[in-house]
Amino acid sequence: MKSAHTILDRNSALRRVVFGFFAIAFAGILSVALSSLARAQNAAQSSMSTNGRAQIIELRIGDEIEPVMAEYVDGGLAEAARRHAALVLIAMDTPGGLSTSMEDIIQHILDSPVPVVVYISPAGSRGASAGFFILESADVAAMAPGTHTGAASPLMAIGGVPLQVDDTLKKKILNDATAFLRSYSAKRGRNVELAESAVTEGKAWTETEALDGKLVDLVANSPEDLVSHLDGRTIKRFDGSTVQLALRNPERVSLPMTFRQQFLSRIVQPDAFFILLIVGVLGLYAEFTHPGMVAPGVIGGISLVLALYAMHILPVAPAGIVLIALALGLFVLEAKYTSHGVLAIGGIVAMLLGALMLVRSPLTHAGVSLGVAIGATLPFAVITVLLMRLVLKSRSWKPAMGREQFVGNSAEVTVPLVKSEDGEIFQGMVRLNGELWRAVAPEPIPQGMHVRVTGFEGLTLHVVPAEHSVAGK
Repeated sequence: MKSAHTILDRNSALRRVVFGFFAIAFAGILSVALSSLARAQNAAQSSMSTNGRAQIIELRIGDEIEPVMAEYVDGGLAEAARRHAALVLIAMDTPGGLSTSMEDIIQHILDSPVPVVVYISPAGSRGASAGFFILESADVAAMAPGTHTGAASPLMAIGGVPLQVDDTLKKKILNDATAFLRSYSAKRGRNVELAESAVTEGKAWTETEALDGKLVDLVANSPEDLVSHLDGRTIKRFDGSTVQLALRNPERVSLPMTFRQQFLSRIVQPDAFFILLIVGVLGLYAEFTHPGMVAPGVIGGISLVLALYAMHILPVAPAGIVLIALALGLFVLEAKYTSHGVLAIGGIVAMLLGALMLVRSPLTHAGVSLGVAIGATLPFAVITVLLMRLVLKSRSWKPAMGREQFVGNSAEVTVPLVKSEDGEIFQGMVRLNGELWRAVAPEPIPQGMHVRVTGFEGLTLHVVPAEHSVAGK
């Protein structure tokens, strides 16, 4: 039989293991956040006072266009206006993104009191889909050698799965997108008919083709080359006014994302979303099965809230969520029934497939990477099965508090158990854990023999000879 100390030690060890796991997970998330903050602070330190020189505010669109990215660009344009900068330079490399975020960015570019240049760079970059719309909205559209743009046909999707729509609805979507593109590209002096073909036919162009087709204004090898080409150039603003750019020896100030924006932009990455989802589920599961541990419940709750935030932005596939839920159920069944690992293997396969299907976007290649899926699935499976087995095993453990802990313990007879005058019960005294207790038994037991406690009633113990207990096991 297990003693109370053994049970307490086992519970304590389990708490330390689970607490250590969640402490490591929380430390990893915190380290990523702090590293992002350090980079933001280092970048911010690079900005200097203007000293009378023309100031160029540099922004970077280097990922999917989503609400956090739109907030960053809008804030950068507002900061440029506050500083009375001479130019805003937006370097871009994006596969596209959400139309609502794209429209928000375009609206702020068109309303910006500071001229805006959108520059697809470096070599190998692209301004596809929503990025093409943003490129055409700029006061000056530029591309670096070895880049491309276009492929801006709108797509409708639910859970990341493209929808098949009828011809009438398809025409409405295309007409709306092309009308939006015409509403500002014509005033920018761009080739409207050719630009529309990126929407209606999904066409794309290299930097040379875009320049020849009057979709962009110039091709520059580097940001420095771009600034030299723009110095002294007269551009026409969206409101019809003209501005001559004076950019000789300018001060270039790079505005990175704030710590908050960097943190939120990392959360909406598919890999981070998957890890937050798994940590959240496992944390709440550990707290429910082992109440009072606190840390897993707190970390799991926070992780699930962050995962829900990301779920509103990412194209989450319902099939991925169902497969992950199925995997959790298979892990629990593996702990309860003997399947020789079949249920565990099935759970691992289900979770891997669920992770790979969790985020599906027709506009981008975004999705949970295979390395992150395997790295999160295997530890999750082991920990879930281990926790469930300990929960099931704990049901057979003796209570560690109160008189219930005496059941099954051995005691020594100090006063022989003999029959009372008016009954068939044999009564006497036993020593248990250094204390004397009144005891009753179904048979006589002489002094000095060892007995096993089978129950209690009030302050009286029910005992049987020790050899009976052993034989009955």
